[in-house]
Amino acid sequence: MATAFPPAPKVGMVSLGCPKALVDSERILTKLRSDGYQMSPDYAGADVVLVNTCGFLDSAKEESLEAIGEAIAENGRVIVTGCMGNEAELIRARFPSVLAVTGAHQYEQVVNAVHEASPPVPNAFVDLVPEGGLKLTPRHYSYLKISEGCNHRCSFCIIPSLRGDLVSRRIDAVLREAEKLVSAGTKELLVISQDTSAYGVDTRHEPRMWHGREVRAHMTDMARELGQLRTAEGRAPWVRLHYVYPYPHVDQVIPLMAEGLLTPYLDIPFQHAAPSVLKRMKRPANEAKVLDRIRTWRSIAPDIAIRSSFVVGFPGETEEDFQYLLNWLDEAQLDRVGAFRFEAVEGAAANALDNPVPEEVKEERYQRIMEKTAAISAAKLQAKVGRTLPVIIDEVGEPDEEDGGIGATARSQADAPEIDGNVFLRDVGDDAKPGDIIDVLIEDADDHDLFGAPVAG
Repeated sequence: MATAFPPAPKVGMVSLGCPKALVDSERILTKLRSDGYQMSPDYAGADVVLVNTCGFLDSAKEESLEAIGEAIAENGRVIVTGCMGNEAELIRARFPSVLAVTGAHQYEQVVNAVHEASPPVPNAFVDLVPEGGLKLTPRHYSYLKISEGCNHRCSFCIIPSLRGDLVSRRIDAVLREAEKLVSAGTKELLVISQDTSAYGVDTRHEPRMWHGREVRAHMTDMARELGQLRTAEGRAPWVRLHYVYPYPHVDQVIPLMAEGLLTPYLDIPFQHAAPSVLKRMKRPANEAKVLDRIRTWRSIAPDIAIRSSFVVGFPGETEEDFQYLLNWLDEAQLDRVGAFRFEAVEGAAANALDNPVPEEVKEERYQRIMEKTAAISAAKLQAKVGRTLPVIIDEVGEPDEEDGGIGATARSQADAPEIDGNVFLRDVGDDAKPGDIIDVLIEDADDHDLFGAPVAG
């Protein structure tokens, strides 16, 4: 007779917040899967539900609390983890029935909490974890987290109190994970951390052996090694750097982009440009030198896309400061820009600063910066019309009922998933699939997206 295995317990996951939290969720699920748990796509089928929270802004905290409440209402057996885990008393006061509360990247504690809530069923006959671990992103792109924590003390940020000071992963561990991800089908690696440029500072850039040679724990060395990886088709994966502070050694990765080892893309959190605001933010105020460096970067790698985010309405920001920022953006001509209205975060030093900006002024400035950056984006995208660009396909549509044509949603090298624009394609063919990297002719553009068709042959 065939052996009947007892059903494995099922775990549901609600993952909130930034890509770094998403990586935490993937690691938790991978460990649970290796312990024999199955994953549930809905509340009804789950024996226990994990809610990975975000606690960076008050609005994010409220979203996390709403998610916890929904999970309790729909399932009842809930474990809370993530950045809001350091506010366990608040969570328990509002939701006394939560089974456990753990902090950010406390993988062992949250897994132990799941074990207690719903013990695993041993099954030695089944391989439960696919190569590369479990993923919450599509198979063709993966986030590669290289460190935790941050050594900066920006006045508006509470990340160090949530995640601690910088702790870098070993370089051989980072490269080994990247190699496994690419061998498992990843076509695009998105390097993330709180401060990618500072990678290895805490370990004095300790070298490790990798494929018979020493490699330092340093951003430039890591980027060069990632550029040597190859997919099953023999192509270099796209390697995209996020959260890059503009330290001087960032200049060294630009030639790697010109050589094709790195995707010509930098995500740099400038936050503002006015010296007085940067000083109150406790951030470096070298905006003029940065403009010179951006010009140099573009002379080396003309297709480099630079994305950033800015805070408007920071305490003490004057109309003169804000106009300085708008003028700086005219000079910088950044490709992708996100803006945020300043929001007081409990525990942030900025809350004690004087001269708060009225909410209506914040809103008015937010609308002005978005109008400015949309105009810059539209002009830069319009300049790409008529060019042939490589794109990576994210999603393929169904054949059109009238002419049978198939469309697809893709991204260019200037577009990171979820945060930047798209390239909408027509007539991709019935063999197109997510993860394909193809050349397309750009036919049109709007403020944020491109439109085109595959190049024949």
